[in-house]
Order: sequence, then structure tokens, then C-alpha cells
Amino acid sequence: MLWDLFCTFAKVGVMTFGGGYAMLPILQREVVDKKGWATEEELMDYFAIGQCTPGIIAVNTATFVGQKLKGIAGGIAATLGVVFPSLVIIVLLAGVIEAFSHLGWVQHAFGGIRICVCVLILNAVVKLFRKAVIDKLTLAIFVVIALGSYFTPVSPVLFVLAAGIIGIVLKNAGGKKA
Repeated sequence: MLWDLFCTFAKVGVMTFGGGYAMLPILQREVVDKKGWATEEELMDYFAIGQCTPGIIAVNTATFVGQKLKGIAGGIAATLGVVFPSLVIIVLLAGVIEAFSHLGWVQHAFGGIRICVCVLILNAVVKLFRKAVIDKLTLAIFVVIALGSYFTPVSPVLFVLAAGIIGIVLKNAGGKKA
């Protein structure tokens, strides 16, 4: 199982360009759809916690999934798996990237990759939105948090905490799950 965790998260790590958010759709496919190691709701919770804790969201999520399945050893195996491909690629590219970064075709390739990463992130956002925004209350929370995060310099951690508190208050007040 530890080897399976390592290999699965290494696959996620090697197939992803653009950082943690770009990994979200791949994590969903591998962890929820293919392996059944977490439900969509659990994975959304891991994303939320991973966002407001120090570190990279994909690494934090891998750690949570691995720990859930096999304790501390599982968390370590999943974490090593997700970062291993990046470490290898960075070591290989570090020596040559400076020599080629000035070339037009390299700059255009990076521009295309950035666009692809935006699409992957948007895809993850749309999937998460469909699962999280389930009624008028959750839509209101979404709108307030989205506007607040866009127009104010408030830390995302405070928005996550506020949304969590609002969800608890609404649930305890007899409202729907937020």
C-alpha cells in the first residue's frame, strides 16, 4: 500500500505543470475516481485545509490522503511521491534553463504552458464550485468571500476561517450544511 501511495502520487506529480492548483483535477481523478481513497467531499476538505496550512496545497493534500490510509508512514510515502518528480525535473532543468530561456520558442512554450495551467485551474474551480455551492446560503458565502478576497488585502486564511465559522453557525442554527 505504501508503494501504491508513492507511485500514485508520483504519477500526479509528474503529470502536473503549474503548481498545486493545477494538480487538483488530476488528484480528483486518481484519488477519488480511480483509487477510491477519498470521497469528493473529503478531497474538497483536504483542499480547503491544505490551502490554509503552510506549504503547497498538493503536497498537503497528498499528506492528508496518505495519513488517512496508512498513518504517518502513508503520509510520508504520499508526500515523497508527489514531490519526487518535481525534484528530479528541477535538478535536470536547473543546469540548462538559463542557457535556453532567451530563445523565442522557449518563451512561447512557457506562454502556452501558462495558458494550459489556467485552464486546468479553472476546471478544478468549476468542479469544486458545483459540489460546494448547493443552495442560496452557500452561494451567498461564495460571493462574499470571492468579492472580499478580490477587493481587500485580507489573508486567505481569514476567509477560510470565516467561511468555516459561518458554516458551523448555519448548521447549528438549523440551516443547511454550508
